[in-house]
Amino acid sequence: MLIRYKKSFEKIAMGLLSFMPEVTDVRNLQDVIRQYDADPDWHLFLWKEEDILGAVGVRLEGGRAVVQHVSVNPSHRNQGIGRRMIQSIRLHFKDQCEICADTATETFIEKCDEESASSQL
Repeated sequence: MLIRYKKSFEKIAMGLLSFMPEVTDVRNLQDVIRQYDADPDWHLFLWKEEDILGAVGVRLEGGRAVVQHVSVNPSHRNQGIGRRMIQSIRLHFKDQCEICADTATETFIEKCDEESASSQL
């Protein structure tokens, strides 16, 4: 289930985002979390099953929702959690804007789209 980030989840969110290659530096990671806290156009969501297993960050730009961070706890990867997070983001923003990827998430979003298209055949 997709839930909105809250300050009380800061350490968990930072841990998950640290798996993204562009935010491994602690100072950069803190800046990213601050941006999610302060900027009304930046939205961070966490994926919760029994525990919080993933994070997905979206930046709103005009009529687009740009997925800029997608991360799943390494011990829970290859179970479809990332794909379910992207599907939930699409549902969440479906009436508001087009979902697209930035350079950091482009390959993953394309893979999710391919899997979704092939499962509908």
